[in-house]
Amino acid sequence: MALAGSFDYDWNQGRRDLLAGLTVAAISLPQGMAYALIAGVDPRFGLYSAVIVTLVASLLGSSSHLINGPTSAISLVVFSALAFIDPNASSDIYEAMFLLGVMVGIVQIGIAVFKLGDLTRYISESVILGFMAGAAVLLAIGQLGNAIGVREKGTGHQHVLYRLWLTLVHGDPVNPKAVAISVASVVLAVLLRRAVRRYRLPQLDMFVVLLLVAAAAYAAGWSRPAAGGATAVAVIGALKAGLPSPHIPEIHWSWIGQLSSSAVAIAFLGLLEALSIAKSIAHHTRQPLDYNRQCLAEGVANLVGGFFRCLPGSGSLSRSAINYQAGAATRFSGVATSIAVALAILALAPLTRYIPKAALAGLLLVTAMRLLDVERIRYTLRASKYDAGLTIITALAALLIGVEFSILIGVVLSILLFVPRAARLKVNELVVSPEGVVRERLPSDPFGAAVAVWDFEGEFFFGAAPELDRHFAMLRRRAHEHQVRYLVLRLKRVRNPDVVCIERLEHFLKEAQRDGLSVLLAGLRADFLVAIDNVRFAAWYPDANVFPEADEDYSATLRAVRYAYAELGEANTGEHGDGWGLSAQHTEKLYYLV
Repeated sequence: MALAGSFDYDWNQGRRDLLAGLTVAAISLPQGMAYALIAGVDPRFGLYSAVIVTLVASLLGSSSHLINGPTSAISLVVFSALAFIDPNASSDIYEAMFLLGVMVGIVQIGIAVFKLGDLTRYISESVILGFMAGAAVLLAIGQLGNAIGVREKGTGHQHVLYRLWLTLVHGDPVNPKAVAISVASVVLAVLLRRAVRRYRLPQLDMFVVLLLVAAAAYAAGWSRPAAGGATAVAVIGALKAGLPSPHIPEIHWSWIGQLSSSAVAIAFLGLLEALSIAKSIAHHTRQPLDYNRQCLAEGVANLVGGFFRCLPGSGSLSRSAINYQAGAATRFSGVATSIAVALAILALAPLTRYIPKAALAGLLLVTAMRLLDVERIRYTLRASKYDAGLTIITALAALLIGVEFSILIGVVLSILLFVPRAARLKVNELVVSPEGVVRERLPSDPFGAAVAVWDFEGEFFFGAAPELDRHFAMLRRRAHEHQVRYLVLRLKRVRNPDVVCIERLEHFLKEAQRDGLSVLLAGLRADFLVAIDNVRFAAWYPDANVFPEADEDYSATLRAVRYAYAELGEANTGEHGDGWGLSAQHTEKLYYLV
């Protein structure tokens, strides 16, 4: 398989991919360590993910610019998923995380094999916006302890807000040096990002901030061990200068039950992140994407990562955007990123002992602020009560129940709210005016007793059945009161007929036949015709009463109306007429105003 998607990969493409890969690697280093801290695990596992997950997904994926690896949202769910394990049992936490990565990969591969990648489009954007808002708040809360230089109190079984209260109220004294480092990191990150955007510099701002703050802390002596071996501020600690090696995760059957719901949540969240980022960039590049292939790449990357001690990952918005803006041409840029991070681990791992945790905490606080899209949230809250409710409830679910369940809660809620909306059938009465115009009835129009025309619009599925029954009962009553002889049902705009509504229609038509009312079905589309043919309407319902929507230039509804007036003939007069005394000749030339 050619990385470029073809066999004409040239030096110019290679140079662009190499430069883009090195640029992305510079931000992958601090992000990899920071996102591992969010997940509550050793920073090296985040860097391993930036090597293995990035490499595998780049080799197998469909997008030329998507960069995979650790992400803040996935790391938050991983942290919540591992909360059932004693925080002091670091070995068990690590093994459970590796197992979780394998489970996520299996779920994502299953989604790809059964070509279910398109299911991610049914997750409302309002749900994702609420999730990201809740995740941003949780990310900030989780880093407050490191930012002020205190150890977090409480256990993983306690709620995050309660642990925050314990940390702030009953925790250690605030470390002014840690506060200074975190504040400096935030200020520098904001200022450098502005400079990068203003002067169109390479997006190495996070890496530069980490280097500057770590160097300043080292120069001040805050990150160097004192006589007793302690440092003035907490530091990351030295990483092992080695690459990830194969490892089979320990399997505890009780863990599988505890991790299963989180594995599904991470799988769908990861695919949603990756596909939405890939589609966003492809919108600019016009690159065709194979969504199920990308789903497979995500799954295999996480599966392989679980066997190489990796933090589960997904597509990264920031790294993918930098990769695209840096001029990447093909998926080889992701391979170059992976190799560069691996070389950096070998060369720079011992220096991580001088990186203050407060510096990474400051960068993560900035990340949390950027995750909180205030303008988009404000727009969504104003757009509709439906979207506002989904956003707020999903965000609150992330904060109060658990980030791994918030998307599932949001999806279930969106379905529950959508079904009643989809079940609404819009029904309007139409009239044929003396000018030959078929339009909606006005209050001043006379009630016709000969031909009645009603327009149906909406989903023709089981959820709409009760409303459909009410409309049919109203039509029978109106037909009896006004002695209607021909009833035209315009069904051109009904969608997705199912057995429940087809059966309701059959009962109505048979009752109308017994009442002496002729019902004409107009505007039937192919799926509706197939449905009534399958249940053998033709055995009892006249073919002449069915008017399929076959010709847009001459409407089926107009043909049905003309047919009704032709059948009425001279009977459409006097007290039994339509109020205008129309005849078949008057209806030779009809047109719509609906």
